[in-house]
Amino acid sequence: MISAQNITKTYDQRVLDNVSMAIPAGQTVSLIGPSGCGKSTLLRIIMGLIPADSGTVEIAGEKMHSDNMLKLRRKMGYVIQTGGLFPHLTARENLTLVTNFLKLDPDAVEQRIEKLTSLTNIDPALLERKPEKLSGGQAQRVSLMRALMLDPPILLMDEPLGSIDPLVRHELQNDLRSIFRELKKTVLIVTHDLGEAAFLGDSISLMQSGRIVQEGTIREIIDNPASEFVEQFVNAQRSPLEDL
Repeated sequence: MISAQNITKTYDQRVLDNVSMAIPAGQTVSLIGPSGCGKSTLLRIIMGLIPADSGTVEIAGEKMHSDNMLKLRRKMGYVIQTGGLFPHLTARENLTLVTNFLKLDPDAVEQRIEKLTSLTNIDPALLERKPEKLSGGQAQRVSLMRALMLDPPILLMDEPLGSIDPLVRHELQNDLRSIFRELKKTVLIVTHDLGEAAFLGDSISLMQSGRIVQEGTIREIIDNPASEFVEQFVNAQRSPLEDL
């Protein structure tokens, strides 16, 4: 469903260095690594938000280029860390911004909203509030609803739970995993948290300095680290409680 091949990107320095990855339909891949390793840049290139210096991106077998970028982007829902809701619009208006632009049937849109409020466990009454009146967890649920409004086959998530307090984050992690399993969409989720990556992902791609250094399940990565960096990254994320 997603194929990125030989992607490079340079700003002041090389951010992505000949990166390739492929995600089968219906699978969830967690893209993880330390800050500055290039994981968010790779996701944005796959989304078509920024261009690669070289390499190709294919979505459902179709190579992305300037002529079809908008069409392919509509196959991808996108969720960012802060939710990205427009502050001057209510939650409902955020949800219907694209559907109004596309002139979709209002009754069908309302049915979609009802389905998504149930799916994301959010009180429909909250949709009349503006983002400033929503908690972080509520805003992120609305952001997820917005990403799913057009029922895209692909969901891209960039640190979606990074700014949420631990108790709400734990609840959202459980809800996200249930949603992934129910919808069976192709998901690429960027996170810096190894436990979250293991909980949400069918597999993990670990990045270091613009390259993917190991791919596999959490057990494969723990039991057979491909390098000293991988071993150090895993050990650094062990819970301090494990040592008590």
